[in-house]
Amino acid sequence: MRIVCPFCGERELGEFTYLGDAKPVRPSAGGSEHDVFDYLYLRDNVAGAMSEHWYHGGGCRAWLKITRNTLTHEISSVEPAAGVGAAKVGG
Repeated sequence: MRIVCPFCGERELGEFTYLGDAKPVRPSAGGSEHDVFDYLYLRDNVAGAMSEHWYHGGGCRAWLKITRNTLTHEISSVEPAAGVGAAKVGG
């Protein structure tokens, strides 16, 4: 699989690190235990198009939001990810 980085152009998959589903939003500091549990443990197992966060560590070090078909691995869009960074990687 090859990913077309909006900053570096087409690159090998090995330059990227998969973070996961781009859909979940971290609950606010006052969120309930139920909200935190859902955020941490419950994920959709999508068979088809899914938005994902990827990190281009072997290139420009940008966070990307990639829409990928989980059945065919076809990538339909790649864009810079907003609001993703070191805090998300560390937990």
